[in-house]
Amino acid sequence: MNATMEEAAADPLRARRAWSGLVIEVFRLNGDLIEAGDVLVQDLGLTSARWQVLGAIALSPVPLPVAHIARNMGLARQSVQRIVDDMRDDGLVRLEPNPHHRRAPLVAMTPRGEAAYDQATARKDLWADVLTEGLSPEAMEAAGTLLRTLQQRIGASHGHIATIAAATRTETQG
Repeated sequence: MNATMEEAAADPLRARRAWSGLVIEVFRLNGDLIEAGDVLVQDLGLTSARWQVLGAIALSPVPLPVAHIARNMGLARQSVQRIVDDMRDDGLVRLEPNPHHRRAPLVAMTPRGEAAYDQATARKDLWADVLTEGLSPEAMEAAGTLLRTLQQRIGASHGHIATIAAATRTETQG
């Protein structure tokens, strides 16, 4: 067991407080990122949600159906479907036939969508220069690693979450 794990085992209350504080900060950060992202790309016909979906499309080596985009983003399929429908109406994406599933078309960016995404990315890069000034890349990489580890643990803990919820529901109802 490494020193960090030993410290957590020795002081579980401190680990719980640290987790709770981190969760609150992530919620706040998420809200601030969405709000700022909306302002950053509004004149491009985008919102943070649209930008996220375009990013998922851009980062995929092959066109994907809505369900796969939603899964990759950790979002509900219905939410992504609504965003894709709106972006299709605005000419940012198009739907293409899916040779593997007739009822699940593939989502692809149009030239207009690619241009908006490229402009959003350029703005994000300029914004990143301001936000990261004076911060060490190592600290940001470590924070990213911690967040990915927690995300993986959350994903792996869904059965445990259901057990905890059921056990505490029984205690409060009994």
